[in-house]
Amino acid sequence: MSPRRNTPRRRGASRPPGDDDAVFRRVTGAERRETGPDGEWAVRRITGAAATKTYRCPGCQQEIPPAMPHVVAWRPFGDGEDRRHWHSSCWERRADRGVRFPRR
Repeated sequence: MSPRRNTPRRRGASRPPGDDDAVFRRVTGAERRETGPDGEWAVRRITGAAATKTYRCPGCQQEIPPAMPHVVAWRPFGDGEDRRHWHSSCWERRADRGVRFPRR
């Protein structure tokens, strides 16, 4: 005899209304869309295990070392040339900052 299921099976179950963003994330590899004062962005969170290179954050002009979790953002309908790696905190505060120029 097989064990009893603890969760009931639902016939004709469909996804909840308004869950289009979840479908977008599943199809595009966990990317999500964000809209802010600087326009619409496609955003992907990168885990520390997946971060293998050094990048320069456009928010603070500091390096993002390998193995540090961070955010990759780009315009959703562009050619990918504007794809940038940001510290997670810099990405969250991008609307509050002024322009930062690179240090010499």
